[in-house]
Amino acid sequence: MPQMPNVPSGRGYLAIPGPSVMPEAVLSAMHRPAPNIYAGELPEMMPGIVADLKRVARTDGHVAIYIANGHGVWEASLANVIAPGDKVLVPSTGHFGMGWADMAEGLGAEVEVIDFGKAAPMEMAPIAEALAADTVHRIKAVLAVHVDTSSSARNDIAALRATLDAAGHPALLMADCIASLGCDVFEMDAWGVDVIVAGCQKGLMVPPGVGFVFFNDKAADVRAAMPRVSNYWDWHPRAEPDDFWQYWNGTAPTHHIYGLRAALDLIHAEGMEAVWARHERLARAIWAACDAWGREGSLRMNMADPKDRSRAVTSLRLDPPLASDLRAWTEAHLGLTLGIGLGMVDKADPAWHGHFRLGHMGHVNGQMIMGLLGGMEAGMCALNIPHGPGALAAAAAVIGEISA
Repeated sequence: MPQMPNVPSGRGYLAIPGPSVMPEAVLSAMHRPAPNIYAGELPEMMPGIVADLKRVARTDGHVAIYIANGHGVWEASLANVIAPGDKVLVPSTGHFGMGWADMAEGLGAEVEVIDFGKAAPMEMAPIAEALAADTVHRIKAVLAVHVDTSSSARNDIAALRATLDAAGHPALLMADCIASLGCDVFEMDAWGVDVIVAGCQKGLMVPPGVGFVFFNDKAADVRAAMPRVSNYWDWHPRAEPDDFWQYWNGTAPTHHIYGLRAALDLIHAEGMEAVWARHERLARAIWAACDAWGREGSLRMNMADPKDRSRAVTSLRLDPPLASDLRAWTEAHLGLTLGIGLGMVDKADPAWHGHFRLGHMGHVNGQMIMGLLGGMEAGMCALNIPHGPGALAAAAAVIGEISA
């Protein structure tokens, strides 16, 4: 009787859109005894870490660091610039746009959502209409997700700034870059973004637990005029600390700091433009394979137009329950974990089993992507899932392009 490979004998591959694959350099940096948090190496590392984080976000502004996940920095960003009763505008392209809107509502904001669905990017015309209708400028901020991790929609944040400017509207432009920072091209200052939020567990390649709020002087002025900001969420002492503990408002996440230092070293040794180009190439390889598979059967990419797709995550559809079947097979037989279809439909709906996602962010290279795609094709063959031929050859051709 034929035997399947013994999964525990090899290294597994977590191909989900975060937490991403952790480099050995990051894990090694974190594997150490607890350090002194009052003097010495750890406090001395922080100015360099802050400077290198700003280089990733492409900003000369400020950054506040929190012991928090993405939801935590959603709240941190809002707590510094939105008071109860203030209005925010949320153009949503998936689960996480709605999530940030819910967070704002929970803090007492009045929320206006423009829902673009779960398979399309933002369109500027409806946003422009909403801004033009706000003649008294009640809208204090526009909350925009750059890459929605659920739908894999990538939104044009520079165009959103242009729309705000054309309307003459003073609202802050706030961007969720949790899935995109360090993967998709993002230029905070050049694009005129006032606030961005990000996490350490995706493009920054560090285990979950640390989040970031980057902000410019305009946002700092809004913070200064706020009637009240809690001591814990206040970004001012974190961004301009007098003592090391103020970066964290208490005890530091010691081992995350070492891991983050190692990750930033890797990123800047490669260079931001090179990091973006690598993600672009690997994403196109995945899309080429999916296009080939999709010529027969039901496999489809959620975002039809390549310009609207994230370079960090790809959301896919298969006739249910084939997506769940494929995920179960690759994990059980290959040690390959594919991402669930988060937020596309209710989990109780049978259609939930027709969605899945691929994470291709951070510490990934060509052979890993070819392994991911080969594993998926093996699963489709094993489960008799209809699919077109030539996917691996198409992906290999993209990865093997001579010109950069």
